[in-house]
Amino acid sequence: MFDTEAVQRLRRRWTAIRQGLEEYYAGPYRQTLARERRDEDDLFAMIVLGEALGVPDPAAYYSAELMPLLATDFHDWHRRMGMPRSPLDHVTCC
Repeated sequence: MFDTEAVQRLRRRWTAIRQGLEEYYAGPYRQTLARERRDEDDLFAMIVLGEALGVPDPAAYYSAELMPLLATDFHDWHRRMGMPRSPLDHVTCC
């Protein structure tokens, strides 16, 4: 029914067009989008780590599950927040 070679060629062309359009529209804003993503991740970390930092959190029971996921980025996060040392007594990363 369909020529598989023609279908593959059409898929490659469509992929190239899609990538070109993505670069055209998102390329100039890549740095801005990355900064916004980082700010959003920082806010998320602040919410999850709020209870450990002394901020009362009504959802601490649920956010405690997410703490291990933030452990890998914790050092970069507290440095970006302007804290030279770890704010948590039980976490020493510096």
